[in-house]
Amino acid sequence: QSTLIVCFSVGYSVVALNHIIDFKEKKQEIIKPVSPSELFPSLPIVQGTSKRIKVLTRLTLVVSDPSHCNLLRSTSANIRLYDIIAVFPKTEKLFHIACTTLDVDLVCINVTEKLPFYFRRPPVNMAIDRGIYFELLYTPAIKDSTMRRYTISNALSLMQICKGKNIVISSAAERPLELRGPYDVANLGLLFGLSESEAKAAVSTNCRATMLHGETRKTACGVVYTVKKPRKVEEEEATVPACKKAKTQA
Repeated sequence: QSTLIVCFSVGYSVVALNHIIDFKEKKQEIIKPVSPSELFPSLPIVQGTSKRIKVLTRLTLVVSDPSHCNLLRSTSANIRLYDIIAVFPKTEKLFHIACTTLDVDLVCINVTEKLPFYFRRPPVNMAIDRGIYFELLYTPAIKDSTMRRYTISNALSLMQICKGKNIVISSAAERPLELRGPYDVANLGLLFGLSESEAKAAVSTNCRATMLHGETRKTACGVVYTVKKPRKVEEEEATVPACKKAKTQA
């Protein structure tokens, strides 16, 4: 509850609760996600609006063997209950599988140690075409100077391939003190090799696109959302009658 209060106070309107499953540690099963209403009876209201903060459920699978990917390919009822599905590949082969075949929303990039492989352009481009986003964490860079070096190095190597496209920067914070505001995170994206517009998209529009991609994965059809198109000056002038145009010009 205290972490959510900090999230809303620094300017966030949507938060995802992450459920991590690492098959390497022990045999684990994907369980049904806990409803946010059970954890937080009263959600805080977003500053400047009358809406309450939105809490999503996210599942992150840490895969170190190709057999672990079979669980994502299966039609598990519990997997469909999560709003966002992320995969954390440990090898180059698993990274290639995640980008090309797995039905996921996010591919997590390791930022706590040096990557054991180099990013290749074909799988990254295929992931971008499929609407999959790459996630970078900034909390390890705050905790330790060594992990900060790995975070910046791995992020720069990814930016050389993806050119700043489909990047999401998240916190993975376990304590309120590890959170940073969206503007601070966007400034941190400049160190990762992102431009100013790409860094802002990494904490705003790209996150929304990831949510919509999760909706299409759950519905298996698609999601339609409307955006109000601003009227141009020429269109407004065309709607004015000719008699009124003459009066205004006179």
